[in-house]
Amino acid sequence: MPTDQGDLTTEQVLRRDIPWETYMTTKLISGTGLQLLRRYDKKPESYKAQLLDDDGPAYIRVFVSILRDISKEETLEYILALFDEMLSANPKRARLFHDKSLSEENTYEPFLRLLWKGSWFTQEKSCKILSLIVSGRSKSQGESISQKDVTAVDDVLKGLVEWLCAQLKKPSHSSRGIPTAINCLATLLKEPLVRSSFVQADGVKFLIPLIIPASSQQSIQLLYETCLCVWLLSFYEPAVECLATSRCLPRLIDVVKGTTKEKVVRVVILTLKNLINKGTFAAEMVDLEVPHLLQNLKAQAWSDEDLLEAMNQLEEGLRINIKRLSSYEKYYQEVILGRLDWAPMHKDPIFWKENITHFEEHDFKVLRILLTILDTSSDPRTLAVACYDLSQFIQYHPAGRIIVTDLKAKDRVMKLMNHQSTEVTKNALLCIQRLFLGAKYASFLQA
Repeated sequence: MPTDQGDLTTEQVLRRDIPWETYMTTKLISGTGLQLLRRYDKKPESYKAQLLDDDGPAYIRVFVSILRDISKEETLEYILALFDEMLSANPKRARLFHDKSLSEENTYEPFLRLLWKGSWFTQEKSCKILSLIVSGRSKSQGESISQKDVTAVDDVLKGLVEWLCAQLKKPSHSSRGIPTAINCLATLLKEPLVRSSFVQADGVKFLIPLIIPASSQQSIQLLYETCLCVWLLSFYEPAVECLATSRCLPRLIDVVKGTTKEKVVRVVILTLKNLINKGTFAAEMVDLEVPHLLQNLKAQAWSDEDLLEAMNQLEEGLRINIKRLSSYEKYYQEVILGRLDWAPMHKDPIFWKENITHFEEHDFKVLRILLTILDTSSDPRTLAVACYDLSQFIQYHPAGRIIVTDLKAKDRVMKLMNHQSTEVTKNALLCIQRLFLGAKYASFLQA
């Protein structure tokens, strides 16, 4: 029974017998090339390893020339399988492609071309090999790399990103297209050029749907590598802006709640730590109750000390941000502007305890504005937060219930209990409950 091309393995491809002599007869490979192929092909792993140690660049040159000069798919797949076997056994062999003796060869071009052609096996292996080759160029080569080489690498990286985004958008293989793309991105996004190309190609939006709690081993690995991509992107400002508009934070937090896999938890916590001082991420984390989540996580047994340290740093970062974001002045400005949102101070008990007397200033001016907002605003979020703030005042001020009642808040809040937004009705109900039951029972009614 023939194997589906999409599900070919390296081992299956390497069982083929390729007629190398025929290629020499037709001058598609040289006599030297044939000699090297005979010496290497079908030999034990240890023997091949010795050949690569002794004369690796020569074998790279022969294999790459076959990819460039021969078009028969079975042969191309075979050479790609040889490369895959070579690099899987030792990824550091990627350095062989950058040997000085190959400086005149374009070792990237055949792989880049094959990304868009042939079977899924050809595309997948070309992507994997090319990613390893590009990542394997030594940093110590930096000073000796010519401008021509830099340009070549830049073009390769852009070409790779284009193919990877195409896979995320419309995979060539139904089950392996996306995992392959994510796996390569997890390696390549360490490169600044890849980050910028990926953002320019609008690639960030393709990552977000993949951030979901996982159960099977395969889906956990995909989730881990996706989160690793997001972590790498969190170091790059334009990518952070994309993450901010993508609503990735609730998904990352759901993943932490839904997994016990330490490496997944670690990469998400490190991502949150990177994002905390950027944009409104800190406020969103407080709203999503990350401080409480961290308390629960720290109570669990983790073997990774770096993870515990990252949790402590995130917790401290949140504490500092809550303090910075929770000043009464900031709150007062928000109320004056009449457009409220779930900034950290609204749900922070410390803010209410420390600032409750400020609400008495200018004959309870802030409370009066909140009540005006209930009468005039058409924004559901603003109405929900205003109701919640009134309930907080009732809870934290010794005479809160009496003051709010005297300001005739009850009828205004009651009207909102029939609002079409569930966010508004939920917070209106909380406010009415606290108004009727008083602060004594407020602890039972936390939203």
